[in-house]
Amino acid sequence: MYEHMTYDFILQRMLSRVPDTLDKREGSVIYDACAPAAAELTQMYIELDVNYNLSFVDTASGEYLSRNTAEFGVNRAGASPVERKGMFYNSANALMDVPLGGRYAIGDLTFFVKEKISIGTFKMACETPGTVGNEQFGTLLPIDYVANLARAELVEVLVPGEDEEPDDLLRERFYAAVNEPAFGGNVADYKQRVNSIPGVGATKVYPVWQGGSTVKCTIIAADWEPPSPTLVNEVQTIIDPTVNQGMGVGQAPIDHIVTITGVAGITINVETTLTLANGVTPGQIQADVEAVIASYLLELRKDWSNQAQLVVRSAQIDARILAVTGVEDVTGTLINGSAANLTLGNDEVPEMGTVLIHG
Repeated sequence: MYEHMTYDFILQRMLSRVPDTLDKREGSVIYDACAPAAAELTQMYIELDVNYNLSFVDTASGEYLSRNTAEFGVNRAGASPVERKGMFYNSANALMDVPLGGRYAIGDLTFFVKEKISIGTFKMACETPGTVGNEQFGTLLPIDYVANLARAELVEVLVPGEDEEPDDLLRERFYAAVNEPAFGGNVADYKQRVNSIPGVGATKVYPVWQGGSTVKCTIIAADWEPPSPTLVNEVQTIIDPTVNQGMGVGQAPIDHIVTITGVAGITINVETTLTLANGVTPGQIQADVEAVIASYLLELRKDWSNQAQLVVRSAQIDARILAVTGVEDVTGTLINGSAANLTLGNDEVPEMGTVLIHG
């Protein structure tokens, strides 16, 4: 907005107001008096432009974006802790119960026993919020002594932890809230309510899927993987508990019978023939090829809620493989044994399988 207010422009405008009968050359008294003021005014316009942009949602960032969206009731989602499954064994290698609230360490993280699932199997919550708790698997070390405990293992992710909502997602959610107002159980209302639950990445809403007053919401987890049964049950309980379903006990309106389901993962196995650069072997580029295919499938999962059906395209796989250093050409790519694109179901997402490379 103030790009034209440069130091030279301001200085020349100031000097133009001084009579030509006075010496205005560089080094003169008038010039030396105006130059510092022009420099300060230039800095002021730079800061004014920055602050002007921070006052609008489309150009604001950080705290200023949070304050702008909060004025419309859209608040930035904070980091949430992961919930994991923990398994505890005694010296006979049999599952055993441990006290609730007990704390266990793995690496730099600490988990505490939150809830019993079954004998020797507990829901563990990380004391550090964010995605960092999703990553480590393996042996848990008790911080306090637990009688008869021989071994503890941290296994599957039940509810993924999430980092603080980034600016782009907050801005996108703000526009959705403003342009698609949520009201009384409409589709936008269900999307906003379900997506705001910790552990949920995105939602598809199917109104009247089994007749009047029935709604199905299919979710994908915040780590863009199929959700665990635990997460599905938690969302079901919050939106419309299966006990007294349709009675308005949860967030769903009275007389709305809501069913929460999770996406199904479809394993994608890729087979392809590559022409490699001199001296390059298939084993050297195997990991890189797998990485670019996995990245493509992740992009598809992130876009699942915006598409009626996802399509895994061989051309897209070929293009990404060609970007791998050492690959000169790609031919004969097969997806799950077929040369055709693979069209998934409405509630199916692709998951990484095997990659077979012929050199």
